[in-house]
Amino acid sequence: MRAVHLLLAALVCLVTPAAAQEADRTVTGEITGTDHQTYREIPFDVPAGVERITVRLTYDKANRTVVDLGVFDPERFRGWSGGTRDRFTLAPSDATPGYLPGALPPGRWHVQFGVPNARKDSHSAFRVEIFFDRGDTRNASAAIADAPVRSGPGWYRGDLHMHDAHSDGSCASQQGKRVPCPLYRTVAAAADAGLDFIAVTDHNTSSHFSALRELQPYYDRLLLIPGAEITTFGGHANIFGQSRWVDFRVGSANVPDIAALQRNVAAADAILSVNHPALPSGEACMGCGWVWPGTDWRQVTAIEAINSLTTQPPLAGLDFWYDKLNRGYRITGIGSSDNHDPAAGPGKAPIGRPATVVHARELSQPAILDGIRAGNVFIDVEGTRDRMLEVAVVAGKTRAAMGETIAAPAARLEVEVRVTGVAQGIVQLIANGKEHSRLPLGTSPAALPIDRAAACGWVAVNVLGPNDRKLLIGNPVYIQCKAAPRR
Repeated sequence: MRAVHLLLAALVCLVTPAAAQEADRTVTGEITGTDHQTYREIPFDVPAGVERITVRLTYDKANRTVVDLGVFDPERFRGWSGGTRDRFTLAPSDATPGYLPGALPPGRWHVQFGVPNARKDSHSAFRVEIFFDRGDTRNASAAIADAPVRSGPGWYRGDLHMHDAHSDGSCASQQGKRVPCPLYRTVAAAADAGLDFIAVTDHNTSSHFSALRELQPYYDRLLLIPGAEITTFGGHANIFGQSRWVDFRVGSANVPDIAALQRNVAAADAILSVNHPALPSGEACMGCGWVWPGTDWRQVTAIEAINSLTTQPPLAGLDFWYDKLNRGYRITGIGSSDNHDPAAGPGKAPIGRPATVVHARELSQPAILDGIRAGNVFIDVEGTRDRMLEVAVVAGKTRAAMGETIAAPAARLEVEVRVTGVAQGIVQLIANGKEHSRLPLGTSPAALPIDRAAACGWVAVNVLGPNDRKLLIGNPVYIQCKAAPRR
């Protein structure tokens, strides 16, 4: 037994720091020569209310011991990965390739071992750890989380709105017929466009989540974020990063009003972004414009200031977004292609145009979503690969970037602007939704002064090209002119 204990201690050391959270269930034991070419059940109990299960296996592979891995719930077979994987996840919305998404019934489950090889006198310790998402606890999600696609802080380019065969995306088949377009075509087009991340937002469903899990290991330079476009009769909104399917049926018994939908989105760990909010609603685009009374704009993370470049007018959401900023809501402005065909022929929106460029601590789903929340974000309207916009407001020795707040005790502030990738153009300073001043690109120093009285509220910077065509759209820096209340 001492040898088994030593082997188990060694197995614990193999667990990576990122996956070191405590398991909800742990089963240990050993594989011996008597297990050779047999099947072995490792039982565990699942309580009611579990929303995701992740299983992780570690075992001593000395003496060429091999363990294949699968799982059964109390009623049926749920998947098999053989010796390919050491962990898997299952949820109603998605599962690891080789496993079946669906309801997670409470009761006695079992991990299924197959042992194709165990030498006659071998003793191989194993450890099975089971993690649950339940209530506010997300152990299972943490145990299956991918490592960052890229480490380190920086600006990351992405597209946050697109569709494929899991909803209404279509493309030409091999014979030239119009068919539902497979998801891999969309992901491949995003990779070819040089993007760092995308959110796939099929309408009202989570059926594409498992496919994203399958594609992510191959596309290891492109972060794939699960999303959904919630299409209601009073408006469309994207949600990003949800842990499960979200009931979209506003007006039904389950979702009586928009407040209930917003609660459901928050409970699924997602963020909410209102899509093409200023479009008219009607038979041409049913429910496209956002008209829901009772919307809690404090729970809205982002607004599509630009939806595609084929929407008419493409900047219809800009004034809608500025209005919400003027009402005191701190909402990040984004731009998205709303792509429905990765081939993107004439008159269609190519993936990555426009692009949303996010400053994030790393290229991972939590970091990109946190970056959108923080608001150090700009829109590259034409979806280039190199245009950059960095903005800071300076008051004395204090400075604040886009999305941040700066107190303004001084009578005058400076808005510092750094633009790259644009040869000629105009820097446009916006104060509370209106143009305040302009400065030709290349002017030295690249700073725009603004009086405190004009700045109070928020300021932002856009970059214009010929005929005032918007090239880059910046997010606000918030200017606090009133003293913070004492506590």
